[in-house]
Amino acid sequence: MNLLVVGAGEMGRWFARTVAAGSPDPPAVAFTDTDPSAAREAADALDESGGGTTARAVPTDTDETFDVVCFAVPIPALDAVVPAYADRADRALVDVAGVMGPAVEAMAAAGPDLERVSFHPLFAAARAPGNVAVVADAPGPVTDELRAALADAGNDCFETTAREHDRAMETVQARAHAAVLAFGLAAEPVADEFETPVSEALFDVLGTVTGNDPGVYADIQDAFDGAESVAGAARELAEADRETFEELYRDAGTALPPGADEGGSGSGNGGADGERL
Repeated sequence: MNLLVVGAGEMGRWFARTVAAGSPDPPAVAFTDTDPSAAREAADALDESGGGTTARAVPTDTDETFDVVCFAVPIPALDAVVPAYADRADRALVDVAGVMGPAVEAMAAAGPDLERVSFHPLFAAARAPGNVAVVADAPGPVTDELRAALADAGNDCFETTAREHDRAMETVQARAHAAVLAFGLAAEPVADEFETPVSEALFDVLGTVTGNDPGVYADIQDAFDGAESVAGAARELAEADRETFEELYRDAGTALPPGADEGGSGSGNGGADGERL
């Protein structure tokens, strides 16, 4: 299999590396990127990883064709990049952009006769393997092979729809990131001895979120609704009287997934995280 990865950033490298690791017959990989040095570095890193995969960089205006083209570009670039490179694919188009509705629509419009699958790894590359959402818009033997390679590399690939995925991202990405960043903007540094289980967990998550590329998080906020609802909920809590606050407190627990521990680490001494009131 010949694979072109458009976008030599974190997720493009992850996709190529993971497909190579999970394939019994590793693909020949080419990277292209608006930053040619990034494409060269990605190819060199994959070459040096061993495993029988060959990798190289190609210019953005390449006229070569490949079995598969994978779009690993920022969300705002999808509309321009997909039609620009779809004719470089002989058999399949896939993406790892992170938003599935627009990606599926763009690939269907640009490559109606090709296999088309959207993948979204729900983790940073450094935390792989993990869950990978899959929208199989027009699957076939080539995309089945890619999916099998991702699974053989230790990932849990689960099927969903573009609508279901993008709606879930409003909560697990847009709302979650907005809530964590709002906490960071409102919080003040405190000495370790004052930490509670809840605040320690929040500061840990804040460190995870703010230790990445802010542009990626900005793209997510632009792509998915959710932040305004977090702001509205915070206003409700800030303006609530005691009775209303207790109602909101109970309502918040309804968002927990089945089987989650609503009580946290509380032990009946006044706070859900073991604090005294």
